[in-house]
Amino acid sequence: MSAQSASLGCPSDAGGRWQGGSEEGEAAATTAPPRRRPGAPAPPRQPPRPAAGTAPGPAPEGGFGSGPRGAMDSLRRLKRFDAFPKTLEDFRVKTCGGALVTVVSGLIMVVLLFSELQYYLTKEVHPELHVDKSRGDKLKINLDVIFPHMPCAYLSIDAMDVAGEQQLDVEHNLFKQRLDRAGNRVTPEAERHELGKEEEKVFDPNALDADRCESCYGAESEDIRCCNTCDDVREAYRRRGWAFKNPDTIEQCKREGFSQKMQEQKNEGCQVYGFLEVNKVAGNFHFAPGKSFQQSHVHVHDLQSFGLDNINMTHYIKHLSFGRDYPGIVNPLDGTDVTAQQASMMFQYFVKVVPTVYMKVDGEVVRTNQFSVTRHEKIANGLLGDQGLPGVFVLYELSPMMVKLTEKHRSFTHFLTGVCAIVGGIFTVAGFIDSLIYHSARAIQKKIELGKTT
Repeated sequence: MSAQSASLGCPSDAGGRWQGGSEEGEAAATTAPPRRRPGAPAPPRQPPRPAAGTAPGPAPEGGFGSGPRGAMDSLRRLKRFDAFPKTLEDFRVKTCGGALVTVVSGLIMVVLLFSELQYYLTKEVHPELHVDKSRGDKLKINLDVIFPHMPCAYLSIDAMDVAGEQQLDVEHNLFKQRLDRAGNRVTPEAERHELGKEEEKVFDPNALDADRCESCYGAESEDIRCCNTCDDVREAYRRRGWAFKNPDTIEQCKREGFSQKMQEQKNEGCQVYGFLEVNKVAGNFHFAPGKSFQQSHVHVHDLQSFGLDNINMTHYIKHLSFGRDYPGIVNPLDGTDVTAQQASMMFQYFVKVVPTVYMKVDGEVVRTNQFSVTRHEKIANGLLGDQGLPGVFVLYELSPMMVKLTEKHRSFTHFLTGVCAIVGGIFTVAGFIDSLIYHSARAIQKKIELGKTT
């Protein structure tokens, strides 16, 4: 019995090596208790004897011993909680497939981590909805529209309120640039456009008598008693509500070459750009041919100077916005290209303007507007009635609700969570793929070896 026990020995907790054949082993074998017969009562358990050279004493709280042996017991108990057991280096097998999976998974991990970092560095926008309580503000309208088949001399721009009256106190900075058929500029500089009027150049005014008073051809009024230019005659006709039919019969227009100017720009296009600042009420602004005037409290345009068959309202909206731009804003009409299928087409854009406040991280507040739009088109004959007027009309309404957008930094804890998810997920999936490749290769190799032996 003692010889067998001495030859078997016992494992060491610290090093994992086997010890046997020592005197301590023989002593332990000779002092081993005798075997208990079946059915006999168990002897009382004796407390462990203290080691030689040490004084017996109470164990410290928590069951951990003191000294080097207690530290080893504590470390041995701590090892039980290791969720990542290691294997010996001799039992690890490195393969080319595993290396390839590691490289590919590492590249994917770097790309995903970079994208996660980019997402973290962007700002997070929180939207809120409030009732718009602002009063007395102005509405700024930025526009850039090209009419490839409408000369600048024919085109007029007007801003109206919801009642159909021309808006007053409108600050504007609109310019009209003449374009040829290819879309190139005809003149190096654009002409500034007066809202509701047409810019006309007076023919050599220094050559005429400054004190002259020429006829208005029956359109004289208290405000206008003398019409020394073609534009004066047209303005007098407009205030009277008369149509300006034949400019060749007007001496001032013949002298200034009004008909020749119209004929010169007949095959040109026009680009209108700039901004309007109107009162913050519902209304519209429109681009239409002919001189505009009020007749019986109705806004009409004089289209007698050119035939209705020649009015082509094809247009390209490069930009249209209601206020300043902010990060992420979308203007739905930018880049809109509309071709008129027939002459004298009327295009209507029904716009719903939503006041918007954008608060940046640095504290800057941008007060602007978003909008949605619906388009409608029909054929117009240029007369009063249901047919309407050929042109491009933008009719806008203001929403009573206001959108407040607030920029905030993204959460750092969410960034760490995303990084851990990327690393852990790719590591786990790469392990599955590597294990599949390794075991598949071994199974195929075994089948090949079996085939060779048979």
